[in-house]
Formats: sequence, C-alpha cells, structure tokens
Amino acid sequence: MEFFETVKKRRSIREYQDKKVSKAEITKILEAAFYSPSSRNKRPWHFIVVDDRDLIIKLSQTRSALKFLETAPLAIVVCGDETISSAWVFDASIAAEHIQLAATALGLGACWGHVLERQHNKEKSAEEYVRELLGIPKKIRILCVIGIGYPAKEKSEHSKEEIMWERVHLNKFGNAFK
Repeated sequence: MEFFETVKKRRSIREYQDKKVSKAEITKILEAAFYSPSSRNKRPWHFIVVDDRDLIIKLSQTRSALKFLETAPLAIVVCGDETISSAWVFDASIAAEHIQLAATALGLGACWGHVLERQHNKEKSAEEYVRELLGIPKKIRILCVIGIGYPAKEKSEHSKEEIMWERVHLNKFGNAFK
C-alpha cells in the first residue's frame, strides 16, 4: 500500500473478526516499530505481543476505554525504559504509530488504548494493573495497548474535507497558510 493511501485509510478500529493475525504479519508490524526514529537513537522501547485470549480479556479490563480489546485477536503493549531515555514516551509514541500504520498497510485494523497516567480503579493506576498482569519490571513504563485484527466492518478513509487548514500558520501564529 502506498504511504499516503495508508495514512488516509488508517482509522481507529475497535471491532474485529474472529480471525488470527499470522506470525508473518506480526513480524512485519514489529519490524516497522523498530524502524521508527528515537531521540539520540537510544531506542528505549519494549513491545509485549499478546495473543493469549485470557490475557487479552484481562487487558480489556484495564480501563473502560480498552473494552474494545475484547474482540481483538492480538494486542501489542508498547513500553519504554525510562532509564535508557527521558524521551521514552515520545519514542514509544512514534513506534506505536508505526505499528498502527503497518497494520493498516497489511489490511488489518488497529486502535491505541491509552494506559500511561490513567486509572484502572480508585486504588490502582492502569499502568500498575498492566504491569502486574504481564510481569513488567518497574523501570519499564507502559504507554499503551494496541489492539490489532481484521476489521469487523470497514470505515471510510479520511477525506480532504477533514483537513483543518485554519490550524496551519505561516511564519507566525495567526498567519494563514492557505
């Protein structure tokens, strides 16, 4: 799939078919994540591939916004090692978008479920919940969980009408670009 076509087609997909994502597809998606840039090329990310149905159901209970994971055949937990780079959150975010774009290019759907600085419940953060569930060391921070699978229904691609040119400024804020 051509890059601009992939970007236009990339939507948050929250409902998936009951069909496994192949190991070859998962490998391509992860390769795309590893090709993403990082601050000072420190590459502080870690990715946890989850295809165990019971674990995915438990991940869907992290917080209400991750309920969509219930039908996902695959989840990738995107993490960063804060001892390697203080810019881990930015680096991991770029890698997470590479994951979603790669999934789209392969005809899969994906959706980011935010974990960092969110709550599981009143007593526990979403990050603590996922950390305990997956045995993640304390120095590894958890950014998000990306659900991936074959879309249950197609979403229309983005259109040029969605572009908000009024938010593009030329040389100084307030100077219209277009």
